[in-house]
Amino acid sequence: MPVVKFYKKLSPFQRVIIALLLGIATGIFVGEPAGELEVIGNVYIRLLQMTVLPYVLVSIIGGLGRLDSDMAASIGVRAVKVILIMWLSVMCTLLLLPLAYPNWQTGGFFSTSMVAEPAAFNFIKLYIPSNIFASLSETIVPAVVLFSLLMGIALINVKNKETLLTLTTNVGDSLMKVASYVAKLAPLGIFAISASAAGTLEVEELGRLQIFLWVYIIAAALLTFVFLPLLIHWATPLSYKEVLSTAGEAVITAIATGTVLVVLPMIIDRCKELLAKHKMECEETNSTVDVLVPTAYSFPSTGTLLGLGFVLFSAWYVGSPLGLDDYISFVVMGALTAFGSMAVAIPFLLDFFDLPADQFQLYLLGSVVTARFATGLAALHGFVVTLLVASAVLKKLRWHRLMQAIAVHLGVTFGVMIAAGLLLTAMIPYKYEGVQTFESLKPMAEQVAHESYTELTPLSQAELQQDRLDIILARGSIRVGYFNASLPYAFSNKDNQIVGFDVEIINEFARDLGVKMALIRIKDKKQEAELLANGSVDITIGGKIITPLRALKVAFSDSYTYHTAGLLISDSKRDDFADVYDIKEMKKLNLGIGNSKYYSEAVKEYFPNATLTPVTSVRNFLKGKYEGVDALIFSTEAGSAWAMLYPNYSAVIPKGMKLRAPVGFTLPKGQLEYVAFINTWLKLKEENGFQKKVYDYWILGENPKAKKPRWSVMKDVLGWI
Repeated sequence: MPVVKFYKKLSPFQRVIIALLLGIATGIFVGEPAGELEVIGNVYIRLLQMTVLPYVLVSIIGGLGRLDSDMAASIGVRAVKVILIMWLSVMCTLLLLPLAYPNWQTGGFFSTSMVAEPAAFNFIKLYIPSNIFASLSETIVPAVVLFSLLMGIALINVKNKETLLTLTTNVGDSLMKVASYVAKLAPLGIFAISASAAGTLEVEELGRLQIFLWVYIIAAALLTFVFLPLLIHWATPLSYKEVLSTAGEAVITAIATGTVLVVLPMIIDRCKELLAKHKMECEETNSTVDVLVPTAYSFPSTGTLLGLGFVLFSAWYVGSPLGLDDYISFVVMGALTAFGSMAVAIPFLLDFFDLPADQFQLYLLGSVVTARFATGLAALHGFVVTLLVASAVLKKLRWHRLMQAIAVHLGVTFGVMIAAGLLLTAMIPYKYEGVQTFESLKPMAEQVAHESYTELTPLSQAELQQDRLDIILARGSIRVGYFNASLPYAFSNKDNQIVGFDVEIINEFARDLGVKMALIRIKDKKQEAELLANGSVDITIGGKIITPLRALKVAFSDSYTYHTAGLLISDSKRDDFADVYDIKEMKKLNLGIGNSKYYSEAVKEYFPNATLTPVTSVRNFLKGKYEGVDALIFSTEAGSAWAMLYPNYSAVIPKGMKLRAPVGFTLPKGQLEYVAFINTWLKLKEENGFQKKVYDYWILGENPKAKKPRWSVMKDVLGWI
């Protein structure tokens, strides 16, 4: 068949590109149903991951084990030193990449991940494998790498090691063949992944992915044409032009074939030719080249490390950039996890930094482009590492010049990334829509009939002697008091409807009672207890916290949710207020706080040296009318909603701050049967899942109705669905 013949003539790279384009076209044509192909993509991903750790194990053991003691002593220390310096340099380069990410305004609803207890960092389990097979099965990459390094070093002085070395070679070759079989499925896997992504991702998400691709390409160019050749040019007798021209053939071949493995012999041959040209060829340098090229192939390369930049992009993408305190973990964990493939390293790091696991799908979508750059960089990396170590063996490597070259590269990268950020911001359109999203929220369920009151109407003395629930049923309506702008519990949406978490619950309560609802705005909070007592209102809402002093004047329902204490703070100060310990060390700390004496005392325990300034209006704080107040102690659930309206602010929970306040409805004091009935009703609604649905909608922003079906040719043009 002509199609089969045409397919066989295509190179693997051409097949993957065609599969990518077909997948994107299929996703656009079919739309959301293409998401069902995700299962095929997941199968392909797992097949990719299947051979990685076993290959790392045998390749590192075999590569190091082939060295003899003398050669290891001569080459080992210098090679380790060079490789570590290069790794650190590349990881520092990655930390500069976020400078190029546009400073787009972001804001989102409260997330339960903000209060989730982070997994305890078990350093021993991560790095010290008590059971290597358990580490392999649990994909604990650092532990596997450490075991492999120790085994490889120990094998150097083992006698009669040829059998084991042959075994590692055979197992490695077998695993590579398995990987090559899986690679033949790449067109199918890429087609499924790209079709699923193109059919389900929003246009905004695809737009943001191009930020990663542009920044990646710029960084790859800097590493290719500045970092790697500059190290050789400044620190060895070899020149910038010689390195690029000599390595060019191998780099291009690696890009075309998609693997460095096939160009290892070429790298060895070209390195020896270049050393001979400069009269640096001798037994020691030849041994260095012969051993280091295949051994270095087992270690993370510049191209591999560059892929880890996706983790920094992912953190920016979801609106939660890594803080400065996370950078050390990123550098260390990144370098160690890179011993495996990105199919293992990226999911591991996403999980380690509490980033969404489904971001890996975005990485795979972009990897069709980035993988080729990574392969080319890996080939050039092999040249540079080998030549640097060979020069070091002959004591012709100028270490101070090496550090100068790294400093120049980082300086150039810093400037280029800032310029790239300005350019990408100007070229790629972006509009913040958080305000519209929040203000467009509508009630989940149909609203009961409403009554309106032009003025407050207290109950008569006779009515005050009756149970309030009987009054509500006899009147046929419940009077609900609310306070202005109690986001997201009771507020006015763009249609001037009073909506929110509490309003939704009370609407359900009125529906179950079969009564109407009257929403009455209370302008003076000091009147709340009096209005409840005289019957002007039957209940007040607005996410009010339960405190001992308030409980002396009013009754409370059982708690139906909680406020999690955090900080409402300007985005520019987020890093400074990330940890309670750092906040305590601040001089002249001024924190805003509400008028609750009970919780003021709790805050003082956390920040004994802080000046506490009463803030009566969160809106005025966000408008900058409380000068000198560094941050506002506020409910993180409510603060997230306010931050959507004022995206220059964020609601954060500093590490080490654990303070929750129960929230209840405020009821008239002395109405025991009324309070008991509401508590029983709340318990029933908790058990049947209603409260969770309301919480997910109003607090977490999970609104299935708001998500419009993806546009597709099949549905919107041809009308086939």
